[in-house]
Amino acid sequence: MSKKDPTDKSARDTHYATLRRQVRDAKRERGEIPTPAPQKRRNAGDWTPPQLAPEQVFLYGLHTVRAALDNPQRKLIRLSATQNALARLELASPETLGCPVDIVAPQEIDRVLGPDAIHQGVMLETRPLPVRRLEALKDTRLLLVLDQVTDPHNVGAIMRSAVAFEAGAVMTTQRHSPTESGVLAKSASGALELIPYIQVTNLSDALGELHKLGFQTIGLDSEGPAPLEGTFAGEKVALVLGSEGKGLRQKTRETVTALARLDMPGAIKSLNVSNAAAIALYASRLHLSKRPR
Repeated sequence: MSKKDPTDKSARDTHYATLRRQVRDAKRERGEIPTPAPQKRRNAGDWTPPQLAPEQVFLYGLHTVRAALDNPQRKLIRLSATQNALARLELASPETLGCPVDIVAPQEIDRVLGPDAIHQGVMLETRPLPVRRLEALKDTRLLLVLDQVTDPHNVGAIMRSAVAFEAGAVMTTQRHSPTESGVLAKSASGALELIPYIQVTNLSDALGELHKLGFQTIGLDSEGPAPLEGTFAGEKVALVLGSEGKGLRQKTRETVTALARLDMPGAIKSLNVSNAAAIALYASRLHLSKRPR
């Protein structure tokens, strides 16, 4: 009986280990498992975020990066992607992007974004989007105004709803609101590229400007005097939502055209701000559909 060559077993083990690693990396890129690997997560406290320049943003995730690449207003700096993620982006030709394209391992992106970012194997370094002005909203009929909503995940989810219901912009305050970032863009899942994100210095003054542009500004408040459906008037609506904990500030409550509530028959009488925004946008769109331009 011939003896088995031990090198055959070693080669098979190496081959299977390579296959397992490829499958694991593919799952990480799709967001099916966390990244990096569990043994690296034990040292996650050692990771510190990179010091970004004022004109530098890292975007990540397939939907987010794909939308950014399709946005002609984006100024691209560098695209980093695994070979698999680059194929999934379905670029006609990486050479036409106008920026360098680096093929990297998932761990190289982990080192930049940290252990909790579900990057799906792709990261785009870019400049922030151009600053948008209130004057650009004169032809818009529906707006969302956020009064110090600080959680970028909530703001990103609100952006997605705003795009879905064809709102013209999302407006926030410069202070106590998230700036453009990878977390915000990933939560918006491409919506950041499709709707103006306007940050103003003084929200009360900005609401006054909206009144001059013909907007009815409606502040959502759980104790508002009337249901939202019965509060609409006019052909332009700006919905104003407050922070996750405190709601609308007193000055904002005094400045809006009207306060209204979302009537909920169930035992829970309040919603996450992103859920409330989606419901209010739907009601607003129904109202505006009955008042053609």
